[in-house]
Amino acid sequence: MKKALLSLLIIAIFASCGNDKKSVDAVIDSGNLSAVKAKRTELNKQQRELKSEIDKLNEYIETHEKKERPALITAEVIKDTIFKHYVEVQGNVATDQNVVLNAEYSGVLTNIYVKEGQNVTKGQRLAKIDDGGLSSQVAQQEAQLALAKTTFERQQRLWEQKIGSEIQFLQAKTNYEAAKNVTNQLRSQLGKTIITAPFSGIVDEIISDQGQVVIPGQSPIIRLVNLNNMYVKAAIPETYLKNIKKGTQVKVKLASINAEFEGTVSQVSNYINPNNRSFEIQVEIPNKDGLVKPNLIAVVKVNDYSAENAITVPENILQENAAGETIAFLYQPINDTVGVAKRVLLETGLSYENHTEVKSGLKKGDTIIKEGAKTLRDGQKVTIKN
Repeated sequence: MKKALLSLLIIAIFASCGNDKKSVDAVIDSGNLSAVKAKRTELNKQQRELKSEIDKLNEYIETHEKKERPALITAEVIKDTIFKHYVEVQGNVATDQNVVLNAEYSGVLTNIYVKEGQNVTKGQRLAKIDDGGLSSQVAQQEAQLALAKTTFERQQRLWEQKIGSEIQFLQAKTNYEAAKNVTNQLRSQLGKTIITAPFSGIVDEIISDQGQVVIPGQSPIIRLVNLNNMYVKAAIPETYLKNIKKGTQVKVKLASINAEFEGTVSQVSNYINPNNRSFEIQVEIPNKDGLVKPNLIAVVKVNDYSAENAITVPENILQENAAGETIAFLYQPINDTVGVAKRVLLETGLSYENHTEVKSGLKKGDTIIKEGAKTLRDGQKVTIKN
């Protein structure tokens, strides 16, 4: 129909041009300049009108030819894969062997035997507090203990030989045990004047100065750190409690030192924090180079869901119809170069790193449309780029 209209219009144009040619020759032969100018004005007007009509026809033709031209798309054959979803939280690096050693005895800090950065072993002497004469008391008490012990042993031998009274034996025994308890108590107090390393590690900081008066519970003296047994502690929302357990796979990233580790959850807390409705997990991490330090910020990715032979698609190709259903378009070939777009309804699962798991609606081997999918309609002709 549109071709017939265009042909008629072209015939009319040529016919009009033919009549105009004779008329133009007649006007020119008349030698009337005013008539020639009038004829030129008339023909210019006809030319503008014809151009407007031709533009309308061209617009109509281009519009309808474009609708019939297949849309350009890109497509991908669907393969099954292993899909893993991770919950991402922030954590902190910690160690149980990071302690501040405080004074347990009042007095002057007379000696500091180590320097900052020094490696020490468990039980090594680190500092000493003036005992204020306590060592002399211990020596006197040890002498009394030795006398009480000798007296008790003699009374015991006599009593075994049925010599002497029972009261004398019991009195000697009581005196010996009392002297022993007092001696042990004084020795324990004297031991508090010596600060020793509770574990092997590095003297990270000497907090108090030699000659300073220190008080139990108020005077920190030395910070001791061991960087061998490091772990990351993170708080996980309680909604993930059933999916995360000891042994769950974890990825840890320490941006400050540009390091990443893979490990497993080594401990899951049995307590839900009522303030933020979360539970804590711990993940052990290696520290071969000693770059991992306590209180470093860590990004923790915990694998809360995994599926084998899963179908996944790029998240950005999924659309939603008016009913709120998730849709996508499949490519179905007609010939070697042209196919049609088929709309399918999908049941989707979790999304991670711009990919979404599809529970139903797609299968392995389907060809899904990627680029160009947003503007397609069901049954529209398409052709794949390149």
